[in-house]
Amino acid sequence: MCGRFTLAASPEAVAAVFELPEAPPLTPRYNIAPSQPVCAVRAGEATRREAVFLRWGLIPSWSKDPAIGNRLINARAETLAEKPSFRAAFKARRCLVVADGFYEWQRQDGKKQPFYLRLRDARPFAFAGLWERWEPGEGPTVETCTIITTAANAVLAPIHERMPVILAPDDYERWLDPSLHQADALLSLLRPYPPEAMHSHPVDIRVGNPAYDDPRCVEPVD
Repeated sequence: MCGRFTLAASPEAVAAVFELPEAPPLTPRYNIAPSQPVCAVRAGEATRREAVFLRWGLIPSWSKDPAIGNRLINARAETLAEKPSFRAAFKARRCLVVADGFYEWQRQDGKKQPFYLRLRDARPFAFAGLWERWEPGEGPTVETCTIITTAANAVLAPIHERMPVILAPDDYERWLDPSLHQADALLSLLRPYPPEAMHSHPVDIRVGNPAYDDPRCVEPVD
């Protein structure tokens, strides 16, 4: 699964990597947690791509209870086309969730040791995501998202059996293309990222508390 991640890259770097018309208003984040706003890129109405902030934890448009979002922070790639919670968004509302690293926990002697994972070149990247627009009976519309997961690669496998789908930059356009509806073509993009391009190291257990959100969260520990 993916339950915490980081985005400390500059707005200008994010705009360049994702070919955005303008830099999004970002501040460095080192411990992004579910239910918080996350930066995502999707096909725009007035522009080719737009950066938006979505609440992490997908609320299907048909849901009566927004609390369902707490259980839908991740979506398994293998069942996207069948699960009622994700089926419609998979067909028409795909996005890129912007990150530059993420955390995963490994069980060690009855305890959980967190690890920080990033790309070796340290550039920002995209998790494959889905987004939804939920309209409550009263109050403003809420836009939410989920991060898609797949089987772990060789870097993640010793830590956890699942990993978030990190899309290759060459696949961004296809994933965002609103005219692409063929499940097989989309599912072929949702594969484990090449392990040789990734780095991992253990970090302090403080990252388990979302109140800690500073550069110390990503520092290596013995």
